[in-house]
Amino acid sequence: MTNYIAKTHRKGTIYAKPHIFILNKGLNSGKPQKSPFTNSFVIIFSNEDDCETVYWIAFSLWKSKFWHMYLRGSVIPFVNLYDFKKEFFPKVTRLIQDHEQHQKNMQALKLLEQKEKQFQENINLINDLRKTILHHYYKG
Repeated sequence: MTNYIAKTHRKGTIYAKPHIFILNKGLNSGKPQKSPFTNSFVIIFSNEDDCETVYWIAFSLWKSKFWHMYLRGSVIPFVNLYDFKKEFFPKVTRLIQDHEQHQKNMQALKLLEQKEKQFQENINLINDLRKTILHHYYKG
């Protein structure tokens, strides 16, 4: 990965190149997403493959609470752009060096994320059915 730009996202800005957003405020700081957050950094890439690769690395760092040690502020904690750049891209470079293992990890993370979404949908359906059945008793 050679070409990227990391900067603070400005509301209303549209990016032509592949990009991801990284939340920079709150206890979920570091959370990546394809659509913009209000308080986020944007990382712009030259191609879609780099974007996808870095997204899953950012996702794994967020899930492992990597950014918690870099949070500042007492009321609303945040990660500043300097710390983000200083820590994120060297970490990405190290993790990508073992490309074959990284590809396996990325596929596993994608599968786990998909299964988690399916599981959550099933729980929502179970809760809806429960409400429907209980509503019958409430009306009756």
